[in-house]
Amino acid sequence: MMIKNVFRAAKSPRMILSIGTLAILTLIVYLSRHELVKAWNLLEQANIWLLLLLIPFQIIVYFAGGEMIFSYLRQKKLIHHISRAEQTSIALELNLVNHIFPSGGISGISYTTWRMHKLGVSSSRATFAQLIRYVTGFISLMILLILAVVFLALDGQVNRYIVAASFVLVFAIMLLTCAFVIILSSDDRMSKAARGLVKLANKLVQLLSFGRVRQILKREQVLKFFSDMHVDFQELAADKRLLISPLIWGAVYAIFDVAMFMVAFLALGSSVNPAILLVGYGVAGLAGFLSLTPGGAGVYELIMIFFLTMAGVSADVAIAGIVLTRAILLTGTIVFGYVFYQHALWKYGKGVDDGDNPDISR
Repeated sequence: MMIKNVFRAAKSPRMILSIGTLAILTLIVYLSRHELVKAWNLLEQANIWLLLLLIPFQIIVYFAGGEMIFSYLRQKKLIHHISRAEQTSIALELNLVNHIFPSGGISGISYTTWRMHKLGVSSSRATFAQLIRYVTGFISLMILLILAVVFLALDGQVNRYIVAASFVLVFAIMLLTCAFVIILSSDDRMSKAARGLVKLANKLVQLLSFGRVRQILKREQVLKFFSDMHVDFQELAADKRLLISPLIWGAVYAIFDVAMFMVAFLALGSSVNPAILLVGYGVAGLAGFLSLTPGGAGVYELIMIFFLTMAGVSADVAIAGIVLTRAILLTGTIVFGYVFYQHALWKYGKGVDDGDNPDISR
């Protein structure tokens, strides 16, 4: 009887998901093994007391990431019973999932929508709150980038690499924001987007399953989902003050994320202009966001190191600071993120075993 229960548990979707997650995390550690070894060697020459600042800074980053979502939901009076500790945990889980499944943030949105559905937030509103997080985060970063370039201009340190990178980033952010507004501002465009998504998803599933599965999304459900998001957008357009809090927390997120790199450089006895670090952080973040490697392993570090060296930072200093910071942050994300992720999976994962997908109705 006991053996039968073990086999039944091993076949459950929840157990399969747990094992799959652990396997991918092992792959991430393997892909990052060289950076982890370098970081371990760098610890011998670093100021450990300064590096300890990375712990509260990383907590602030995850807290700010959670506030970008939940401050909007609280203003809409959609959620009241979530503690600040739990929202920080959700933000850490979101970051872990985005590291595990590189998909331009889609995997993290899907996971967090499921997670928030278990807390009583409808799927459409949970998804819209996360879109608010990304858009306000992009806008906050754009404002900080403009301020960084102005500061560097006044300081006489602007070069063509910084100007070009800043221009590309600002243009990309404006393009993404405009696309977001254009699609959500029209019920007709939302309907077309919904129909296109259903058609694309079902064709992709048919292709991958060799015709065994014909439909994964139902047109009526997706249309209802997008229609609900359109209503949320109209309410937001009528009261733009709802964006103020997510924008502020977006700035806090970016500032402390960059501050962690500054702390690592200082711990190694070097100093890098924070404005240059901010631009490099934005460039590497955008590239890592689109990376196909788990956790952006190798891509993020390479691009940020390349940018810093092009901006005048010596190669050995850039490599040491970036590798040390990324290794410490990756370790924290994997260790603590996996613990919270597993806790959530076993606490709320009954629906996973039962095949109960989150209801996309309001």
